[in-house]
Formats: sequence, C-alpha cells, structure tokens
Amino acid sequence: MSAMDKMWLSFYAMGFMAISMGLIYASRYKLKNRIIKFIFALTAYSLLLISFIAMVYLVFNGPTGGA
Repeated sequence: MSAMDKMWLSFYAMGFMAISMGLIYASRYKLKNRIIKFIFALTAYSLLLISFIAMVYLVFNGPTGGA
C-alpha cells in the first residue's frame, strides 16, 4: 500500500469516527423510535469498528519506504 493510499485510509477512518459520533448522539438523545435508534446505533458501532481496524492496520503497518 502506497503512502498516499495510507493517507486516504486514515482520512476515511477519521471520517467514520466523526459520523459515528453524530449517529450515537442522535441515537441517544434525539430519536424516540426504538427501531430507528437501534439502526443508528448499530451503524455507528459498525463504523467505529471499521475505523478501529483501519487505524490498527495503519499504526502497525509502519511507515513506507520514502524517498
């Protein structure tokens, strides 16, 4: 994986974390319907898990051999 691909993956992971934060907030404080709350929470925790796995991969993969 090139350095540019790693950069984009880290941006996607940070974006997923931000979206997850918003979905959890909406799920806990703004929504009243239990089914929609569950769907929002499930989506948020799924995005959080994906971003966690991506960040662990990026941290332990190490730097690329730069020029």
